[in-house]
Amino acid sequence: MRLGIMLRHFDQHEGGVKVYTREVVRSLIEINRRHEIVLLFRNRQRTGVYENAPGVEEVLLEGGSILYWDQVKVPKAVRRFGIDVLFNPKYSIPLRAPCKTSWVCHGLDWYAMPQASPLLDRLSHRFLVPRYVAKADALISVSEVTTQHLQKYLQAPRERIHTIYSGLSDAFRQRSTPQQLEQIRQRFSLPPRFVLYCGAVYPPKNFTRLIQAYAKVGPAQGVPLVIAGGSNRYLSEHELDEPKRQHISDWVRWPGWIENKDLPALYQLAEGLLLPSLYESVGMPIMEAMACGCPVLTSDRFGTKEIAGDAALLVNPDSVDAIAAGIDRLLNDKELRASNVAAGLERAKRFTWTHTASELLGVLESL
Repeated sequence: MRLGIMLRHFDQHEGGVKVYTREVVRSLIEINRRHEIVLLFRNRQRTGVYENAPGVEEVLLEGGSILYWDQVKVPKAVRRFGIDVLFNPKYSIPLRAPCKTSWVCHGLDWYAMPQASPLLDRLSHRFLVPRYVAKADALISVSEVTTQHLQKYLQAPRERIHTIYSGLSDAFRQRSTPQQLEQIRQRFSLPPRFVLYCGAVYPPKNFTRLIQAYAKVGPAQGVPLVIAGGSNRYLSEHELDEPKRQHISDWVRWPGWIENKDLPALYQLAEGLLLPSLYESVGMPIMEAMACGCPVLTSDRFGTKEIAGDAALLVNPDSVDAIAAGIDRLLNDKELRASNVAAGLERAKRFTWTHTASELLGVLESL
C-alpha cells in the first residue's frame, strides 16, 4: 500500500490537533514495516523531518489557497505518486480523490456550539464538511462523544466510523528532577503554588466562568492561576479581559504556549489542572495532567467526562459556584487529591500513541 498523508495544517498554532498529527505520523512511521508512506506538505519549512525515515517520501506541494491545495493539488499528487489510500489527520479530503480516503474528526464543537465559530468557518462546516463525511471511506473519531455527534449532526453511517482515542507521549509519564522543576519555575516565572489552565482560549473553553469561579477562591487562598496557551482574539477578546473586570489581573499569569517538552514539569508543579469546558471532544490536557500526577477539575459532560472517568473532579460548567466549589475542594481536600492522582496515573496508562497508530493503520489497511 502507498499511504498518502496530508500535512498542510502543520502551520497552525501549537495545540491538540497539531500534537495529534505530529505524534500519529511519527508512530505510524515507527510501526510501519510493509507500506510506503508519502507525506504531502504545503510549506517548505516543514519538510526534512522525515526524509531519512525508511519507506517515507516527502512531497512538497507549494502555493495556492487551502481549498485549491485540498481539491486540486492533492488529487494530482495522488495520481502522480500512485497513492492507494489518502489520510488527513484533520478535517477535509479531496472530493474527487482517485483513491480511498479517510480523515480524523477531532470534535464537532461548531455544530454543538455554532456561535463559537467565525462566519467563514461556519460556511465551511455547513457546505464542505458534510461532503467530506459523505466522501470518506473511513472516519476516524477521537471519542465516543464525537462518534455520536457525527451520527447526530452529519448522519454519518456508523459502520464507517472508527473510534480511536488519542495517545500520550511517554514524556508525561516520567518524573522531572527537582533541578528540572526549578529550571521550569525560573524560566516561566512561576509562583510557589498555582493552579493551571492549559490550552487555547475560545468560547467552548468556558474561560469567562473559569475566571469568575477562580476569583471567588484563588486569591483568597493565595494561589495564582497560570494560563498556558494562546487565544483567538476575534472570538475571545471579551473573555481575555475578564481578569481585569474581576480585579484579579495580578493573580493571573500568561506565559503563552508552552512547548511539549516543558509541559510535564509544568503539570508536576501545579496544584491542579482546571478545564471546566462547555465542550471538548477529548481534552488532551486531562490525559497529560493525569499521567503527570496532577489532580484534575473538569466538566461533567461530553469528552472531558469520557476521558477523565472517575479520575477527576467533575463539575457543572454552567455554574460559576459549582466550579468555584470544585476549585476549593481541589486545593484543600487532601483525600480527594490523593484519590484522583492515583486513579489518574492508572487511567493514563491506556493512552499510548503506539496503540493509536496501530489501530489507525489497521483501518487504513482495511481500505
